Amino acid sequence: MQLTYRTIDLNSDLGESFGAYRLGSDEEIMPYITSANIACGLHAGDPLVMERTVDLALQHGVAIGAHPGFPDLAGFGRRVMQLSADEVETNVLYQLGALYAFVRARGATLAHVKPHGALYNVAAADGRVAAAIAKAVNRFDSQLIVVCFPNSAAADAAQERGLRVAFEGFADRAYNPDGSLVARHLPGAVIHDHALVVTRALRMVREGKVEACDGEDIAMRVDTICVHGDTAGAPRLAAGLRAAFAEAGISVSPFGRR
Repeated sequence: MQLTYRTIDLNSDLGESFGAYRLGSDEEIMPYITSANIACGLHAGDPLVMERTVDLALQHGVAIGAHPGFPDLAGFGRRVMQLSADEVETNVLYQLGALYAFVRARGATLAHVKPHGALYNVAAADGRVAAAIAKAVNRFDSQLIVVCFPNSAAADAAQERGLRVAFEGFADRAYNPDGSLVARHLPGAVIHDHALVVTRALRMVREGKVEACDGEDIAMRVDTICVHGDTAGAPRLAAGLRAAFAEAGISVSPFGRR
């Protein structure tokens, strides 16, 4: 049965350039999104990029979130690292503080936290890692919203500490039948057909479902849809999603401002 149309957030992982290396299309995609997850310097980004991305988000009225990852610049935070719970906690806390310095200097507010890459995926299933992330967020600011998979260990750990959560859907990624993402190295893991991406996003919002890689529908009720900033054609895709949402009568705004 179709759900009632509602409000959705559109987020993107940004600020992932480093030094002389440019990654993503931050300037082009920012006008179309409502929440920005900004890299905090350990998997990507550097102080100058962080400050510029914060400023860019503020110029467009986009909610600012921290995007902490494993301390792995060489692997872009997409390799699993065997860290202790204390190491996960302090690494996340360190990154929150780093980004917040630039947010506070502009008199702005940090709205949410979305772990990056391998850290995000590990926390979805590993209660120990999920609890360490939730502890770090709670120690820093219990008002921050944690962005995570629906029905995940990350969501459970955050809610157990009284933190608010925002459930995230990935319209441009293939899903396994258990609701996890198909690994990036596998064929079809990233969906490049823009029309299909828009259709999948609309189904998530309107029906709370998405088709898994085996062809079966799985529950995917979401508060926010991610458009990866480093995906080819990401700005055009974000613009297409905004247009499709407007046509469907779905309003778009940051999840923390509803």
